[in-house]
Amino acid sequence: MTGLRRFKKYMLKTFLAGGLAAAAFTVWYADRMIPDHFSIVEDQVEAFRFPGLIDSTLFSESEEVALGNGSDIPAEEIRITRDQTFTMYASDKGSYQLNLKLFGIFPLKNIQVDVVDTQYAVPCGLPVGIYLKSDGVMVIGTGEVAGPDGSSSEPSLGILQSGDYILAAGGVPLESKEDLIRAVEASAAREMVLSVRRQDQEFDVKVTPARDSGGSCKLGVWVRDDTQGIGTMTYVDTNGRFGALGHGISDTDTGRLVQIQDGSLYETAIMGIEKGSAGKPGVMSGVIYYGPGSSLGSIAANTEEGVFGAVDARFADQLEAEPLEIGYKQDVREGPAVIRSSVSGTPKDYAIEIERVDYSAGKTGKSMVIRVTDPELLALTGGIVQGMSGSPIIQNGRLIGAVTHVFIQDSSRGYGIFIEHMLENCQ
Repeated sequence: MTGLRRFKKYMLKTFLAGGLAAAAFTVWYADRMIPDHFSIVEDQVEAFRFPGLIDSTLFSESEEVALGNGSDIPAEEIRITRDQTFTMYASDKGSYQLNLKLFGIFPLKNIQVDVVDTQYAVPCGLPVGIYLKSDGVMVIGTGEVAGPDGSSSEPSLGILQSGDYILAAGGVPLESKEDLIRAVEASAAREMVLSVRRQDQEFDVKVTPARDSGGSCKLGVWVRDDTQGIGTMTYVDTNGRFGALGHGISDTDTGRLVQIQDGSLYETAIMGIEKGSAGKPGVMSGVIYYGPGSSLGSIAANTEEGVFGAVDARFADQLEAEPLEIGYKQDVREGPAVIRSSVSGTPKDYAIEIERVDYSAGKTGKSMVIRVTDPELLALTGGIVQGMSGSPIIQNGRLIGAVTHVFIQDSSRGYGIFIEHMLENCQ
């Protein structure tokens, strides 16, 4: 009997430990893998699935949002578990709240549901030249200044940092790095006050420039005030607003997202493509045509989800593709899809496979894993190359996302972003 009691006690502990582990996993899963926000289209039944979720209950706080899990009868609460599909329907536009609870008791997550009109946008896949003017003069790094007597000093060491933005000198705003050079020279090597933005904080610092071997005043910093490159236009919406790249533009030296004042789009021509191979991503090279006659639009924002702004009338009139309905994250399915790209010289759709869909809130730029299956594109580029970021992803007649990154070890595979994450920055 003693042995039997021990066995029962052991089995009870094992059962409780397993239950606690499952509950802990569900809490982690709900926090990391289930989005805080969904958009659904008014008067349209939307299907959802949260794979990996154990026995939980979803509550709707509003009668405007009805839930279902196999029954034709709408309800204000449903039980969902593992791979079970459930539906959501709303007849009135607005923002509503859902509550997810483990075993119907323990709160897991609050989910915001935005009920919206059907949205449309033209998927482009066109290469564009991008010019960004930074918001302030960006510090790339600090260094030594060799003086007239052969000695060296580093006047900005410990004062300015890589990634800082110098906004003003002596209270006078700076528009360019040339403005900074003139202000430093005017200091005559006397202490000067610089207004600096570091991440989200602005403050003043005092720096005393040093004279170099030629007698000029120097801060001992490398700076930059603009960035340019070639990327792919993802879409233009019905109001002429665009989204491109699917990821932000970061400075090549600091690796940080460039904080911009404004920017412009320009015509570009693709001159060549270097195919990707294992360990070496390919690249699409070209030339940007600067000038008022080649401008395509203005850039208003550079964010983690892409570059955004408005196209001009000339560019909008040249669009030949038809607008497509926007597909939200719940519409994306593993399986066949296409990407639209102009790597051949004209926009064309190429076959891909969506291998994984990821709702993780912290991975907006890696919401999908995709694999190029189109023989023509594989022969032309080896898969995904630098410059194809922003190529629209289309599935079941809907615009659902954009290409963002290529796998370094396998250029046929890469990541994509949900189009709704881009549209949130284009309002």
